Amino acid sequence: MASTADISRGMILKLDGSLYSVVDFGENKTARAAAKVWAKLKGVDNNRSIEKTWNSGENIFPVRVEKKAYQFLYKDESGYNLMNNETFEQIALAEEMIDAPRFLKDGGEIFVFINTETEQPIGAELPEKIVARVTYCEPGLRGDTATRALKPASIDTGGTVNVPLFVEEGELIRINTKTGEYIERVKE
Repeated sequence: MASTADISRGMILKLDGSLYSVVDFGENKTARAAAKVWAKLKGVDNNRSIEKTWNSGENIFPVRVEKKAYQFLYKDESGYNLMNNETFEQIALAEEMIDAPRFLKDGGEIFVFINTETEQPIGAELPEKIVARVTYCEPGLRGDTATRALKPASIDTGGTVNVPLFVEEGELIRINTKTGEYIERVKE
C-alpha cells in the first residue's frame, strides 16, 4: 500500500476502476488546515484528463507497469501488429493506445507498457527521437532565413512535420515524437 507521499510523475494509479498516469502533482499547505496533495491525471485506458486531491498521507493504489521493447511489423484491420523482441510473441494494439502512431516505421522500435496484474498492454510510446527521410516538400526560397519560417514536409512514415525552409527532399531529419517537432538534420 502506498500513500500520497509516494506520488511521482509517470506513476500509474487505479482510481474508480480506471487507470490514470500522473502528469503533474504538488502539495498545498495552510496554517489552519491539513496539507492536501493534488495531481493532474491523464487516462491510460480512457481519454479523460482529471484533477484529484487527497489529504496528505491518504492511501493511493499504484499499478505496477513493465516497459517492454517491441518491433512494429504492419498495420491491418486488427490494429498495429507488434512483435516482442525477446519472446517473438505478437500482439495487436488499437491506434488510440499508441502515442504518435504517425511516426511508426516498418521494423521500428516501440515501447509497450504492460500491466503486471493482468498481463494486458495498456499503452505504447515511441522513442523520444526518431530519424526519418523527407519524401516531399516544397523548395525553400534562398535568403529567407531571417524569420523562423517553417514549411510542411512529408516523411517516410506517412506523417507530416513542419521543417525550416532550408530542408530539402531526400534529407534525413531528427524528430521529437512527443511534440512532433523538427529537431535537426542528420548526416548520412
